[in-house]
Amino acid sequence: MRLLRTLKYITEPPATPKGVERRPEPPKTGVYYDTDWAHRPVAKFVRRVGVWGFFKPAVRIYGSPRVIGTDRLEHLEGPLIFAANHHSHADTSLLLATLPAHLRDNLAIAAGADYFFPNRVSAALSALFIGAIPIERQKLSKLSIDNSLRALKDRGNLLIFPEGGRSPDGWSRKHRPGAAFLARRSGAPVVPVYLDGTGTILPKGKNWPTRSRCAVVFGDPLTMGDEEDTRAFAERIEHRIAELADEFSSGWWQARKNAYRRTTPDATGPDAGAWRRRWALGSKPGARRAAKRRSWPDL
Repeated sequence: MRLLRTLKYITEPPATPKGVERRPEPPKTGVYYDTDWAHRPVAKFVRRVGVWGFFKPAVRIYGSPRVIGTDRLEHLEGPLIFAANHHSHADTSLLLATLPAHLRDNLAIAAGADYFFPNRVSAALSALFIGAIPIERQKLSKLSIDNSLRALKDRGNLLIFPEGGRSPDGWSRKHRPGAAFLARRSGAPVVPVYLDGTGTILPKGKNWPTRSRCAVVFGDPLTMGDEEDTRAFAERIEHRIAELADEFSSGWWQARKNAYRRTTPDATGPDAGAWRRRWALGSKPGARRAAKRRSWPDL
């Protein structure tokens, strides 16, 4: 009996004195969700099976992706921060299906804690099948930073969408400094990535994909300069993604000439009304070419 009382004393939480408000336990979901278990060998194996058994076939069926720039990744090793524009939830699937295996196996994806980690079931599925880690999208909190830096340890890689959310109209949005800040804190290079066509496959507000063409363009890694601050580096990352968009629509040589002349098209689109932005989006060279590829022959 004395042993049982001792065990009960050890295992029970300490009593709260009268008149003292008990400190609430921290939540287990949202940005507080612990994803360390999802980056262990067994979980990585499950994720690898999911990539080959689901993501690659699904992307091939719905997107027939064109992949540019994988030669720029051949000799890279982690830790790396992949910074990509964000049009759709299909962006993650496209990157998981097209990243080289040696970089994908240790990849964590910075995902909105409010969307992917609202409860323990959704959180566990997100962490297991896409390697998601929770971050707060509206602010750069200490927990978000800690989760991201922990993912970059031991030669890990991190995918982040610096726009902070999906594009509402197909144009890119101004970057937040999250990727640049993490690069400064961790010393990891940033690999810019341009994604095209995913907004047509799975547009915002839709739950089921439709067939269309998509593409991914990987850029060369960028490192932060000694005298460069976080905001300037974030702008450089954003500009480099715009150059990759130009490379996809105009070709490598024309994109290099535009970059030299500083005439690279702005990926955020014209500062105009919604109808004007939609019209301008449809008139881009890449959009016209994609529409031509999607059209059926006139029989």
